[in-house]
Amino acid sequence: MANLTIVANILAGADKVELVKAELQKLVDITRAEDGCIQYDLHQDNEDPAHFMFYENWTNRELWQAHMSAPHLAAYMAATEGAVENFTLNEMTKVA
Repeated sequence: MANLTIVANILAGADKVELVKAELQKLVDITRAEDGCIQYDLHQDNEDPAHFMFYENWTNRELWQAHMSAPHLAAYMAATEGAVENFTLNEMTKVA
């Protein structure tokens, strides 16, 4: 089976950009150390600093699902409750 690519877009509230950014940055090192994580890169939009994007690659969906249930993700959700205006996630497979 092909690796799983995740593209997650996070839009912070205008007055919550630094809070959301700090909480997202806390996820990077701990997630990169997880089983199945190949790539976990956080980006911030150059034109809209409230827009963040994770580009992730995982060996399989099961290990990504384990990541989604991890305590550090729950801590992020609690810390940013009410601070994120929009969140979209795409599960993708590389075709070329």
